[in-house]
Amino acid sequence: MQGFRAVRSKDNRGVTDASPPSSELTQRIQHAIAQAGGWIGFERFMAMALYEPGLGYYTNTLQKFGAMPSSGSDFVTAPGLTPLFGQTLAVQVQQALQATGTAEVWEFGAGTGALALQLLDNLGDAVERYTIIDLSGTLRERQAQTLQAHAHQVRWLDAWPDAMDGVVVGNEVLDAMPVQLLQRTGGVWHERGVVVQGDAFAWQDRITDLRPPLEVDGEHDYLTEIHPQAEAFMASLAERLLAGQGGAAFFLDYGFPESEYFHPQRHMGTVMCHQLHQADTDPLVAVGQKDITAHVNFTGVALAGQNAGLQVLGYTSQARFLLNLDLAERMAASPLAERSQAQRLLNEHEMGELFKVVGFATTDAWQAQGFAAGDRSHRL
Repeated sequence: MQGFRAVRSKDNRGVTDASPPSSELTQRIQHAIAQAGGWIGFERFMAMALYEPGLGYYTNTLQKFGAMPSSGSDFVTAPGLTPLFGQTLAVQVQQALQATGTAEVWEFGAGTGALALQLLDNLGDAVERYTIIDLSGTLRERQAQTLQAHAHQVRWLDAWPDAMDGVVVGNEVLDAMPVQLLQRTGGVWHERGVVVQGDAFAWQDRITDLRPPLEVDGEHDYLTEIHPQAEAFMASLAERLLAGQGGAAFFLDYGFPESEYFHPQRHMGTVMCHQLHQADTDPLVAVGQKDITAHVNFTGVALAGQNAGLQVLGYTSQARFLLNLDLAERMAASPLAERSQAQRLLNEHEMGELFKVVGFATTDAWQAQGFAAGDRSHRL
């Protein structure tokens, strides 16, 4: 997930200077590094920084979601900007429920519960059960408060069931899945990992056989990410939807198709951190106190779902997706303040273009309304 006032401050190539680490999370990561022989890949570091039980960013008690830094929050997501987001997405969810003959909605990483509330308020009895899969006990408590009016419909799980049916929604979920960092230096590819240097974390590169899915033109030094966890997530989701009665899934996030993701000019990677609505590119400091994200390779996500048996319903920009679902008409009927917030969902320089939507289903026997115009599946 990310804040909107994101400005790169520096790249993450050198040794990072840090104040002396003292938190239990930092000590635990240091121990993991020592146990692994003095080096761990960034993927493991990111996983611990975000998800270490009770200590990681998404599992500790820090405030995360909110519109302003004065609240102690780090970023705001689309449902927190305006309820028009969830009202509009509900049109697509309802169509998918009807097309798949199912009555359950699944949400991964439900944040404050704002999107769940917006969907449930608009879908009503079309949803027999709304299942949230979330690792954060603190966020689960906040979600329960938000969703009190729909308590009879909502349940929480902290692990996958063997089979699923219904419609899956993930808003800014894929970007928080740990990634591996690959660094090309002097024409040689390395995996970037983390070591302890003095009392701080630092980068260290090791030669690797890993490669990006596309060859990166040029001979210049180049930092990028690969996304095995996001792709494994899609394969697991496909397996469970196909083991159940079927369904559909929609993921909204920031990212690119692989031809843009691995463009020669994108040589600094996409890893970003977010704290108090400010962005930086140094995940090795303030560990557990700020979000760490990487942009989504939508080609990899689409192929992972497709290879596991799902059909790709479509892929487009968030702006086009929401306009296909009649957001403009809802905006026209809303007060000025609401319209101005909703406009941020569409503006090309904010969320409209950087954010994309990809849809999947267990059958391609129906056309998803959100992709009716402007489908870019051919560019994946």
